[in-house]
Amino acid sequence: MRIISGKLKGRRLYTPLNRQIRPTSDKVKEAIFSMIADYIGEGIVAADVFSGTGNLGLEAISRGAELVYFGDRSRESLALTRQNISYCKVEGQTVVVSGDYKQVLNRINDKVDVFFLDPPYHDGILTDCIQTIFELDLLAPEGIIVAEHDSKEKLPDPLAGYSILKQREYGNIAITIYVAQEDI
Repeated sequence: MRIISGKLKGRRLYTPLNRQIRPTSDKVKEAIFSMIADYIGEGIVAADVFSGTGNLGLEAISRGAELVYFGDRSRESLALTRQNISYCKVEGQTVVVSGDYKQVLNRINDKVDVFFLDPPYHDGILTDCIQTIFELDLLAPEGIIVAEHDSKEKLPDPLAGYSILKQREYGNIAITIYVAQEDI
């Protein structure tokens, strides 16, 4: 697992020792960032809500994000995320929040341009997480929500105040990107 592009390109990130944490593969991460290239750039705020290793948020920093919120309820995930943040020397561009997704979302103090949501598959929390983002009014105007999920899980369209912009499948992994309905 490595940073694919940008100022941190080529850095190999620390990976989990067991299968409790499921990091996004480089192939899928490259596909995600290709799909959202128009939304990633200098000065954006991102949130990696189920951070695991911090892989997606660190890729966003490498590509110009000014600030990334990282959150997870797993102590092991947060330790790994902090280790990777430290290794990349980007502590000043990060906020790490411990807790479930509702606690993490309630601690975000900025409008977020790009949300990365990659919760444990089959937990059934993805739609509720997106609903909570809407209720808390956290998505910046013209922002996006990138949801990684099992390809068998079909997400609703519309959901809360958001509509699907793009969907792609990579084997058993699906990527669904939501935008505010008025942005379509």
